[in-house]
Amino acid sequence: MDPIVMSTQPPTRREIPDRFQVKRATLLVDRGMTQLIRIGGLAITVAVFGIFFFILIEILPLFRGAQVEEKQRIMTDVDTVRVMGADEWGELPFFYDGGSDIMFMDLAGDRGMIRQTLAFPDDFEVTAVRHRVRQNHLLIGGRDGTALVFQIEYQTDFSTGSRVVNPKVSEPVVFRFEGGDGEILDLDLASGTNRGILVMIQRDGDATGLRSVTFTRRRGLGSVGASNPRQLVRQGEHDLTGEISGWPSRLIASSVGDNFLVANDRGEVFYFSVEGSGLELRQSFRPYDDVEDASIGSMDFILGDSSVVISNGSGMVRGFSLYLPSEESQRRLWGHTKTFEPLEGGAADVFLASPRNKSFVYGRDGSLRLANFTSETERWRGDAGFRIGAAALDGKGEQLLLLDEEAGLHVLEITDRHPEAGYRAFFGKVWYEGRPEPAHIWQSTGGTDDFESKLSMVPLIFGSIKGTFYALLFAVPIALLAAVYCAAFVRPSVKRVVKPTMEIMASLPSVVLGFLAGLVLAPMIETKVPSVLMTIVALPVAALAFGWLWCRMPVRFRAALPPGMEWVALLPVAGIAAWGGWSLGPLMEQWVFYVKDAEGAKIADFRLWWPEFTGTSYSQRNSLVVGFMMGFAVIPIIFTIAEDALSNVPPSLMAASQALGASRWQTARTIMIPVAAAGIFSALMIGFGRAVGETMIVVMASGNTPISEWNIFSGMRTLAANIAVELPEAPVGSTHYRALFLGAMLLFLLTFAVNTVAEVLRQRLREKFRVV
Repeated sequence: MDPIVMSTQPPTRREIPDRFQVKRATLLVDRGMTQLIRIGGLAITVAVFGIFFFILIEILPLFRGAQVEEKQRIMTDVDTVRVMGADEWGELPFFYDGGSDIMFMDLAGDRGMIRQTLAFPDDFEVTAVRHRVRQNHLLIGGRDGTALVFQIEYQTDFSTGSRVVNPKVSEPVVFRFEGGDGEILDLDLASGTNRGILVMIQRDGDATGLRSVTFTRRRGLGSVGASNPRQLVRQGEHDLTGEISGWPSRLIASSVGDNFLVANDRGEVFYFSVEGSGLELRQSFRPYDDVEDASIGSMDFILGDSSVVISNGSGMVRGFSLYLPSEESQRRLWGHTKTFEPLEGGAADVFLASPRNKSFVYGRDGSLRLANFTSETERWRGDAGFRIGAAALDGKGEQLLLLDEEAGLHVLEITDRHPEAGYRAFFGKVWYEGRPEPAHIWQSTGGTDDFESKLSMVPLIFGSIKGTFYALLFAVPIALLAAVYCAAFVRPSVKRVVKPTMEIMASLPSVVLGFLAGLVLAPMIETKVPSVLMTIVALPVAALAFGWLWCRMPVRFRAALPPGMEWVALLPVAGIAAWGGWSLGPLMEQWVFYVKDAEGAKIADFRLWWPEFTGTSYSQRNSLVVGFMMGFAVIPIIFTIAEDALSNVPPSLMAASQALGASRWQTARTIMIPVAAAGIFSALMIGFGRAVGETMIVVMASGNTPISEWNIFSGMRTLAANIAVELPEAPVGSTHYRALFLGAMLLFLLTFAVNTVAEVLRQRLREKFRVV
């Protein structure tokens, strides 16, 4: 054998044929497009993170606490102060020491102390004083049982070329309890638009009694609002001493004049309500019956007068609200709903309810705290550094005025833009006024200033998941099965018609679909739910039965239709099944879905049967309607992407499978679907994103009610729909406005998380079927 000779010469370089040469211009364009794609991807990433940071900046203030800073300290010439108050701007606080003069201090100008003399009756001796902040009434009780009501007004004058606020104290309105005399120890006057009530604790000798005078309001052309005590007309007198146990120690009356609370020396609270011209004792309760110290140290209303904060002698602080104890109850009663951080050393000696929101300031021995009643959170805590002699809030709740022992007036500025916000308010269960238990509720606006904002995101998150679930429950089976059928079974001539038609369906505006759902589909389905349910069951059953029979028919019958045209034979079967299911609906309603009236007669009505059987509501615009119409909007997207993925499976794999004896269905199930799994999964995730972000269909077809229940016959409110409905009316920078941005952030994070997980799973599926 000849030896193998290894050549040491380098191999000759073969010339590349001209037809394989790439022009320089083409290479430059290719490189340019590559860089352009990279820049575009980077720009999209920057834009996404830019949106994220923009929304983040808008919502961060919601989770910040309050800030309290001292602006100035001014020396006054007051000795002792029994009542201190302030105007709306905090420019003219007043001081009253129980004498004949009331003093106003000009903090915005150089007028110093402004004194005005109160018009007292002869030989009048002050024994009790109270300031009604919202009405700006100064209530003064005398030793002879006379009650005086002074209206404090602030008038703005621009005659000098600059803004000047001048105080004015009206002539007193005199009230007396005609049924008996006695020194007034405490008093309160409340008046609403139709009624009023004066409540007094009077001491006559060694006995202390509780007495009340009820009023109606005289309204006419000269009326100036519900705060005018001169329009009150005496209606009746009531000696309530026998209605309570022990000695009354403190009282507070509701601003609308329909109820009041009285505490006694035994730690009990009595709730009286005005009923016509009389008074009714509705409830008595012990706020601290479960602790050793049951005494009541302070008791004051929160804005709206549907909640009260009560502290005991040991410094514990609890909140109580009016609510219906049960669904059968017709009267609201007081119940313990909130617990706040306790005070050290004893009961609160400072309590100031904000006139603008549900926040309040409380403290003892110079230690102060700012809390919000609704969210049950402490917004700020600090120490004044001195013993507080008197305190007041301005009309906006933005300035806290404190008087120290040296007659120095400290002006503290409160910055708390979003007192009702916080993690607990957005995501925790909150016990709202009037509710029998803590709950997740979204109700951002109300008709009055004392409305308690309910900003829970949980119903909106739940609504988004619920709407998406029912939409995909309807869309996914139809879209995926249609995609598999078009890719693996149907003839190319039919596919060329079906696929473009489905793609055109995706271009239908969602507002049109929502209009059809709300005004056409919802009223039609409302009375035909049994028919709809029977049709939904009949169609797949009939299709499966037809497929089972078709496979077992003789070949000569099946050969009458070319492969891929079996749907022609299925159409009449599906039509008959749909007609049969729709026709059986009324019969099924009579047999199953009926209720009995008071006389025992059967009423066949699914709308009445559903609430009675399940205990849940039935609404015309519900999740069933949303599922149908939103599913109709999602089907084309899932179908198109899934069908493309299935059609891109290499034909050689399909041919090899069928050459080995596999049927078309076996090939589709074992080859086509697994290989295209990554694309199918992408189609599902894109459909999910389309359903989560859908707005108009949900707004128009769901009733837009923020409830948290899986009931298919009730509505929902989604995050996207909530933003679309409420953002145009939300004041920029308000808590409501930023809460809507919080909803946008949650929607952003939800879709971002789902898409990230979907991309990871898609890559794993691609790796699994890398052999392709």
